[in-house]
Amino acid sequence: MIEMLPNWHPVFVHFTIALLTMSVVFYVLKLIFAKNKQYQSALTLLAKTNLYLGVGFAFITALAGWFAYNSVNHDTASHLAMTEHRNIALITLAVFVILALWSLFAKNKTSILFVLLMVVAGGLLSATGWMGAEAVYRYGLGVMSMPKVTGEGHAHKHAEGQGHGDQNSPMSQQMKQSAEEMPHEHAAGEEHDKTKDMKMPMKSSATTQNEHDKTPHEHAEKQTTPEVKSHDETPHTH
Repeated sequence: MIEMLPNWHPVFVHFTIALLTMSVVFYVLKLIFAKNKQYQSALTLLAKTNLYLGVGFAFITALAGWFAYNSVNHDTASHLAMTEHRNIALITLAVFVILALWSLFAKNKTSILFVLLMVVAGGLLSATGWMGAEAVYRYGLGVMSMPKVTGEGHAHKHAEGQGHGDQNSPMSQQMKQSAEEMPHEHAAGEEHDKTKDMKMPMKSSATTQNEHDKTPHEHAEKQTTPEVKSHDETPHTH
C-alpha cells in the first residue's frame, strides 16, 4: 500500500476535513442552544476537542501536501492548479490556528463573532478540499498512469476472421445455427428468412400465370399486324 501512494497527503486530509467540519457544526449548535445549560458543557467539549485535533492533523496534512507539491510530476496547467490549492490551504490553516488560540484563551465563552468566523473558516476548508479534488481528478496529480489504449479499446490479437462483434466468425455462425434449431414458435405469417442463403425456387408457369391474372395492371396497346397465313391457306398458282 505504501508503495502505491506517492505521498501521505490524501491519507491525513480526510481526518483534517472531518474534524474541523464537526468543530464548526458543534460551535453553531452551541450558539443555537445558548440558553440550554444542559447541552452547553457537552457541546463545548466536543467543539474544542474537534477543533484542536483538527488543527493538529491540519499541520501534518500541510507538511505532507508540501512534500507532494515538490515531488509529484506535473505540467503547466496542473502546476497552476496545485499552486492555487496550496495557497488557499495555507490561508485556511492560518485561520483555524487563530481560531483555536482564541478558543483556548476564551475558555468556555463563545461569541457570535467567533462562530461566524468558524463558519467562514469552514467555507475556506470546503474550497480547499474542492481544489484538491480538482487537482487530482481533473489534472491527474499524484495518480498512477493508466495503460495506453490501442486498437479497438485494448491491446490483444484475434485469430484470423475473428474479432469483437464479428458476425461472420465461426463462433457467431455456430451460435446462430444453434438458436435456429432450438424448438420455438413463430407468429402467424412469420418464419425464418432463408432467402439470403439459398436461391428462390422457380415457380411453375401455371402459378405465374395465375398470379399475373390476379394482379391489377395494364397492358400497352397492342399493335395490329397483318395475319400471316400458312402456305396451304393462301390462294396461289403453281
